Amino acid sequence: MTTVELILVLLGLAALLLAGFFAWIHLRRQALRRRFGPEYDRIASEMDNLGQAEHELRDREARHAKLELRELSDDTREDYVQQWTSLQARFIDSPETSVGEADALVTRLIADRGYPTGDFDEAAAMLSVEHAQTLADYRTAHEIATRHEAGRADTEELRQAIVHYRTLVADLLGGDPV
Repeated sequence: MTTVELILVLLGLAALLLAGFFAWIHLRRQALRRRFGPEYDRIASEMDNLGQAEHELRDREARHAKLELRELSDDTREDYVQQWTSLQARFIDSPETSVGEADALVTRLIADRGYPTGDFDEAAAMLSVEHAQTLADYRTAHEIATRHEAGRADTEELRQAIVHYRTLVADLLGGDPV
């Protein structure tokens, strides 16, 4: 084999290694996009670069793996369904208190499933690993509840918060709570 042939073979191998590396990066990125859905795009838009965003999402997966998550017993699940049904019925007469009750119910449900609840951002980050499709609903509902506490949410926004909370409750319970 001549020197030129050897150089060409080495260049070919280097090109194959480089193509394999970029394919691996692409597959990892696609897997994160599938797992985190809209949360992937939200984090990517908040971070300085895509690498940082993907590092944050992989870090979430690692922290999530350390959680001791629990399935709810049938009795506990049914209790949450009844609480949610009652809360929705009370919304008609008392929308102002129902949103706070919904936020508290969701916090209890998250805690009962084994997720952290001390800090909203950490709870949302951990929920994003398995419940990314409904996380935007949770963020929106929580933001409306926070505005409501400050006296800056109208009845229609409160109704929307209940709808958003319901989506998360259904996801956490594994089915529509009504």
